[in-house]
Amino acid sequence: MKIEDFFKMLKKYNVEELEGVTIEGDIEIEIEGGATILPLIQALAKELGMAAYHLARASKILGFPVEQLFGGELKLEVIEKKLEKKEELPQELIKAEFKPYTAKFPGKIQEVTLGATPKEGGTRKYTITVGGERSLPFYFFDAEQPHLPVITIDVFDKPVPFPKAVREHYEDVMDNPVEWAEKAVKDFGADMVTIHLISTDPTLDDTPIHEAVKTVEDILQSVKCPIVVGGSGNKEKDPLLLEKVAEIAEGERVLLASATLDSDWERIANAAKKHNHVVLAWTQLDINAQKTLNKYLLKKAGLPPENLIMDPTTAPLGYGLDYAFSNMERIRLAALKGDADLAFPISSGTTNAWGAREAWMKESPISGDTSWGARELRGPLWEIITGLTLALAGVDIFMMLHPASVAVIKDVISMLGGKSKESVDKDWLVVA
Repeated sequence: MKIEDFFKMLKKYNVEELEGVTIEGDIEIEIEGGATILPLIQALAKELGMAAYHLARASKILGFPVEQLFGGELKLEVIEKKLEKKEELPQELIKAEFKPYTAKFPGKIQEVTLGATPKEGGTRKYTITVGGERSLPFYFFDAEQPHLPVITIDVFDKPVPFPKAVREHYEDVMDNPVEWAEKAVKDFGADMVTIHLISTDPTLDDTPIHEAVKTVEDILQSVKCPIVVGGSGNKEKDPLLLEKVAEIAEGERVLLASATLDSDWERIANAAKKHNHVVLAWTQLDINAQKTLNKYLLKKAGLPPENLIMDPTTAPLGYGLDYAFSNMERIRLAALKGDADLAFPISSGTTNAWGAREAWMKESPISGDTSWGARELRGPLWEIITGLTLALAGVDIFMMLHPASVAVIKDVISMLGGKSKESVDKDWLVVA
């Protein structure tokens, strides 16, 4: 088809203009009189660049001197010599420095120290400091993270019906909370120990407060790490219990767990102030409730900011983990943006993962369901994934159970922190 015919066809369909159209095909040039072709060849040579050699050869065949084609500046022999030379390829990639975008936040998370050495009026071998962040977790390109997260292992003052995967590691010490605490530290590498005085629950053993605190005294003498002391969850008895714990552990800077909006939080805060302890403010997956409780403890009860840690509640994998993550992340972002009522370290009850049926049931209860695999692995993985997910939301303290889970969380934290486990220990430990 000739170009003339092509445009006639377009006119037939009322096409006046074409834009962005590529026409493929061979071009045939009919030469009628030699003088008229030279300007065309010259124009093509200029536009096609490296194809000039071939145009030069064509012009020579057609009887046009190469000098005429290129204005006398280039000869065919020169072009041939240039084409014979191989272009040298670069041997190295161009070096470029990667500079990530950095964000600067106006807020800072309050530093809180747990435990007290003899110089500080306590008997702990070392102290642990958490908080101090000025950026999101492990965003070291934004700001230094002065203290990496730590792990406390749960201990109970009476045997509890653990899943087999957990029970097999503690069944030799479950009747003795002191030995249990020692094993958690010496064998499983706990940075801290949490003693839960669940026997004080009126619906269980209703252990008298004066007897329960004796367990705390024994553990303080047996292990020299900072400790957390929790009650049974009874709203009436726990404040009285924690008040007595604060008294017998004066100067040790234990973490009293927990003050809640529906308990006598003021009593717990006053005991913490009087005897120099830290309060764990526990709310249930509600950023506004957390903000309210923090304000009550700080402004109404007068608790010093360096004596407060938050527990916004941990929902485990498959049971609201995404909501727990979102809640904690919102709290941390609000704090970094300047909300002083939320600028405190976060504690996670990561052991809640063992409440998920997938963590402890032998097989799926659903008829015809596929195998869930070995629960000896499933349970620890449930705790690990719950912990690692919330580490990215800003958790500073993990309350955990399974020794394998503890080991994995420690390794990953040290890796994300760019440190060996030994240097991580030195980072947060202040030895007496």
